Formats: sequence, C-alpha cells, structure tokens
Amino acid sequence: MSVADTLIGRRVAFLAAPEGTEQVELTEPWKAIENAGGRPELISTTSGRIQAFNHLDKADTFEVDYTVAEASAADYDGLVLPGGVANPDLLRTDEKAVSFVRDFFTQHKPVAVICHGPWTLIEADVVRGRRMTSWPSLQTDLRNAGAEWVDEEVVVDNGLVSSRKPADLPAFCSKLVEEIAEGKHSKQAAEV
Repeated sequence: MSVADTLIGRRVAFLAAPEGTEQVELTEPWKAIENAGGRPELISTTSGRIQAFNHLDKADTFEVDYTVAEASAADYDGLVLPGGVANPDLLRTDEKAVSFVRDFFTQHKPVAVICHGPWTLIEADVVRGRRMTSWPSLQTDLRNAGAEWVDEEVVVDNGLVSSRKPADLPAFCSKLVEEIAEGKHSKQAAEV
C-alpha cells in the first residue's frame, strides 16, 4: 500500500474555534490527510467560516463542515487539534467541544495536537499519565495536569501525537498519518 492509499475510507476531524487557529497548523496536516487518501472535515463551535491566522495577522477563512453539536467522534477515525493561542483557549471554554475531544480518547481513537492545542486536552482531562510536548509556555500547564512534558519535535504516546510548533510540521504530519492508519489504540483511554 502506498502512502497515498494509507487512509482511504478514513474520516478525520479537525477541530478549530471560529477564530485564532494558526493557519499552517490547519492546512499542512489537512494536506497530509488528503495526500494519504483520507477525508478531512472541519468541525467548529459555530457554523459558517473560521478565521485562521498567521501568528497575530488574519490569514484565510475556511468553511466549516459541521458544528460540534452536529458531529460525533463515533463518525471519525481520528482527530487533529491545530494550535494558535486563541484557538484552544476558545475551544476549552465550550463544553461541547471539550466533550467531543474527550470522546476520541474514550473511544481509543488517535488524536494529534500541536503548539497551544493541548490546552483543550487539559480541559478534557485526558493528559494525566501521558508523555507529550507542546509550545514551551504550556509545559507547566501540562505538568500540573499530570502529563510528562518533553521538548521534542514529535512525541507519540499510545495514539496521542504531539508537536511543539510549525517547524515540527513535517514530523507531526508523518506521525499523525501513521497513527490514524494504525487505528484504535487500546491504551488511549487508560487515564480518562
């Protein structure tokens, strides 16, 4: 099976707030899923379009496929949580978004998170006992939530893929495709 066939028939949810997503952390993993034959879908807390950013500057907008109220983790084979400072901060205040994220863990499905994205995982209480990385300013938050934080390009822990920043995207994208291709991970929900 070629890389282009790796994810044929697999649906992958990308969860992003209406504003504040770091564009490259949305678009590069999206392309990786498509290039592997998968079907990415954009989920948000509201319908319409989300506003992505290049750091603090407005970038492109993207059409939302489903709201978290309409979506179910049961319909997807994996979840990607892009970063950006405002994105996960907004998501972690939305009960349905947090529940949507938690459901991927209870269903043992792969989750990939980058940059500031782990804030949403902390709110979902799914990082305890997990080894992971993030943007450096989140290390104390992750440790306080029970995770083992490490400063590495990409970390994989039983279906949970994490990376620090846009420069890590090649390794991040490769590992998220690999983990989604592997399917469910029995230890994904060990601490949930």
